[in-house]
Amino acid sequence: MENKTFKTVKQKLRAIEKEHNVNILYAVESGSRAWGFESTDSDYDVRFIYVHNKNWYLNILPKIDVIEYPIIDEFDYSGWDLRKALFLANKSNPVLFEWLKSPIVYYKDNYFYNIMEQISKEYFSPISSVYHYLHMANGNYRKYLQTEKVKIKKYFYVLRPIMACMWIEKYMETPPMEFEKLLTQVENKELLDKIIELLNKKRSGIELGMEPKIKIINNFIEDKLNYFEKSVSTFDPKKKPCQRLLEEGFIKILDYTEDTCLPFKTNEI
Repeated sequence: MENKTFKTVKQKLRAIEKEHNVNILYAVESGSRAWGFESTDSDYDVRFIYVHNKNWYLNILPKIDVIEYPIIDEFDYSGWDLRKALFLANKSNPVLFEWLKSPIVYYKDNYFYNIMEQISKEYFSPISSVYHYLHMANGNYRKYLQTEKVKIKKYFYVLRPIMACMWIEKYMETPPMEFEKLLTQVENKELLDKIIELLNKKRSGIELGMEPKIKIINNFIEDKLNYFEKSVSTFDPKKKPCQRLLEEGFIKILDYTEDTCLPFKTNEI
């Protein structure tokens, strides 16, 4: 039985389809709730991929390929057009690939998903993904965690991308979104216990304000940042597949949605 949140999200997705005359093919949670370190008052970051009818794509000048709404009542909705999503897959965009691994799925068209999952495996680039997560970790570390007193909750926004780098190095695949899965890579018990302690506090809604920085976590972060900055250039760049795979996937999905959704109408979300 669906909970109230799922019903709220699905009602909004139906409204988005009608307002923009699109079909939503995939919708997931993408932020801290999907990562598994949400607070009790965290926003719902709903992300989706949608498709227009075929004629919409027959144009000379580019059209708007995103749908975005302001945050209302803790719900944040944002989506990408199918062609934009495939363009980003060609660039091995880690955000798109994370969406495809989200543990919280509000809606999934299986035909679309199977094509996108295969494309994500073909176009995943270890080196570009590590650069993405390393840049994220470095930026957050420099901004939040180098003074004597730090915002404790910001540790998660550095630890997660670092552990994503570790996962990529070990498995050469898109890392899972869930923080606890990434955390299985930490072997130092003292470090692991301290991170879990912070995780439990954040989930419980305990306010994590400015406190003295945690030396064992900072040392771990600095070691990993230094390591990946030196080693990332040795990662396999992996030759990009022919763009024909993307074009074939695009055409298949368009044909499928035309056949199953005409007259163009709301999916059974």
